[in-house]
Parts: sequence; C-alpha cells; structure tokens
Amino acid sequence: MDFPATFLWGAATAPHQTEGNNLNSDWWARETLVPGMEPSGDATDSYHRYGEDMRLLADAGLNAYRFGVEWARIEPRPGQFSHAELAHYRRMIGTALELGITPVVTLHHFSSPRWFAEEGGWRAPNAADRFAAYVTKVTEILDGVDWVVTINEPNMMAMMVMVQEAMRAGQWQQWQSPTVDGDAERDRIAANLPSPTVEYAQPFIKAHHAVRDIVRARTGAKVGWSIANGALTAAPGAEHKLAEIRYQQEDVYLEAAAGDDFIGVQSYSSQQVGQDGVVAHPDHPDNTLTGAAYRPDALGIAVRHAAAVTGLPVLVTENGIATGDDSRRIDYTREALRGLAAAMNDGVDVRGYLHWSLLDNYEWGHWGPTFGLVAVDRQTFARTPKPSLGWLGATARSGLL
Repeated sequence: MDFPATFLWGAATAPHQTEGNNLNSDWWARETLVPGMEPSGDATDSYHRYGEDMRLLADAGLNAYRFGVEWARIEPRPGQFSHAELAHYRRMIGTALELGITPVVTLHHFSSPRWFAEEGGWRAPNAADRFAAYVTKVTEILDGVDWVVTINEPNMMAMMVMVQEAMRAGQWQQWQSPTVDGDAERDRIAANLPSPTVEYAQPFIKAHHAVRDIVRARTGAKVGWSIANGALTAAPGAEHKLAEIRYQQEDVYLEAAAGDDFIGVQSYSSQQVGQDGVVAHPDHPDNTLTGAAYRPDALGIAVRHAAAVTGLPVLVTENGIATGDDSRRIDYTREALRGLAAAMNDGVDVRGYLHWSLLDNYEWGHWGPTFGLVAVDRQTFARTPKPSLGWLGATARSGLL
C-alpha cells in the first residue's frame, strides 16, 4: 500500500493519563475514594514536558499528535474559566504547529470537572448546556486546529455511567476500569461488562450535537467523535444477537455521527458474539497485558464497519497493543496497518492513523498495561523511545508497507 502524502501518521494521548495532578477532576476523586485503584499522581508529567513529547514524535518522522484539553482545569468552578489554563493548551497547540505536527484536539477524554459529576454528570438535565459553554470557551484557542474530537468513546462512557448507577444501587460490587475488568480477574477483559441501553447513549449524543456546530462556526475545524469499536463477529447462528448487541454498543453512536466531518475509529481486539452475548476472550499465551486476544485484524474489521454505517471519512484515533515486548508491538502494528491498507484499497476513505499511545501512561485505575511507543521512568520522567517509535516513523516517511 502506498499511503497518500496527506495521510496523518501519529500517536495519541489523553490529558488525565499523562498530565498529572488533575486535582479538580472526577477521576482524581475516584482514585482517592475507590479501594484498589492506583493513583494517577504525577502521571508522566506531560503537563510540563509536552514539548519534549512532541519533539520525540516529530523527530521520529510522524506528523500528527492527538491530545486533549482538560475540562477540569479550564473550568474549575461552574462558569469560572482559567485564562492561564487556556493559555497553557494554546501553547501546546502552538508547539505542535511549530514542529510541523497536525494537532488533533480532543475536548473530552473520560474525565470531567468534579463539580460537573456532583451535579449529576452526563445524566443531569443541563449536561449538554454545561458542555457547550465549556466548548465555546475552548474554541477561542483552536486557531490552526483542523481536527477536533468532541467526545472520546461515548459508548464506553455510557457503560461507565451505567456501572456507577448500579454500584450506587448496590447491584455492582467494584468499579470497572474502561481498559480492564476490575473484578476477580484483574488481568483480563471479561465478557460480563454491561452493554448500556440506548437510554444511556442519549445524553452523549445530545452533547455531541450541541457542540458540533459551535466548533465548526468558530474554528472551521473538521469535527467528529471517536467510538470504541469492538470488531465484533457472529458465531454461527448468532447474527441476530450480534446486530442487537452491536447496535447498543456501537451503531447508535455511529448513526449519531450523521452530519459529522469524520468518524474516529478506536480498535484493539475482536470478540465473537454467541447466542448468549459477547464471548470472553479465550485464555491464550498470546493474549495482551489487558487479557485481550491478539487480533491485529480487528482494525480492518472496525474501519470497514464504521465506514459502512456512517458513510464518513475515517480517522483512526486509537489502535495499539498492551505489551512489554516491543517487537510484538511492531508486529501487531504492521499487521493492523496491512488490514487498514486493504480496506483503503477497497475504497474506504481513511485520513490517518494515530497509534495508542505515544507514552506508557496511566491506564484508568492502574499502571500495569504498557501501550507506549516511548517508555517513561515514573521517578525521573525520563523518556526512552522504543524501537517501535522509529519503525512507525520510518513507515510514515516512506508511506509504504
């Protein structure tokens, strides 16, 4: 595959996972209150070291960086906006542009202000209005940004809201991380994570639609949102069950992207759906550090499905593997890109590939899984590029697989 010269090649991070000391966020509070969760603490100190992180990416030959702005920092109290924090994120955007990196800015990546959560979070009647006020303020710093992701994985967030409500009702015993089943088997993703009903999707859809035109009108950026794509397949005779579950978990969000400029696809592995629902990842020596099956073909499956449902251009906003073996990361990524190339050869309009993640970082409740192209010493914060960063950069420079 000869990728087009305009193709975006890069990596992604999230603010809460990398910045450190996000004191006003609901996630910071949750880490303090929920037994068994590791704290994010200083994270990778990217709040202060973002320039170093971006230079590593640019020096490797990559041309795009997806990062987020943190609502909890920008609006520490309702209606009170921090000019200092807005200036901080503007400096991040400016640094990316100076380095020749295309910034892909995410407006919400799982974490919210603590006050927003205390008001009822996404299920509160005024949630979309609160989000729109915040986004309107952020548009003041988005000059030069061509790609904006409104909400990261709203389908995962709907699941988390459903779990939190079940916990409060005494129907769920332990908080579930969005990357790892936090119950008895901490090291593997189980099939028993709840499938949120369409009811739980509606607040996120409303919020996304509320800010989409605000961003367009005030910045001219392309706007979309990113969906967690399970690359689900049907066991023999379970096609109807697959359609039912996939609609609840993905398609209602994909359909809500109608009118967007692109759809963000986030894929890591694949699971089968049987008559009784999603089948757990089988135990296998090749499973990743999160317990997910080693399935680099998932990206091609996910991209084709998202494009078919939405009819939109695709931006791969996350794809990667949790592994301590970097040669395995290279093998996984090479095969994932081959699947992506095959989809493009078949006519799917893919605009870019953003690897998850640039850094080994905090994985929403624990530090175990390592997804990064760059290792980070948690004591000194020294960055050590892995061979996979150089390999992906060389692929980007050549445009060839």
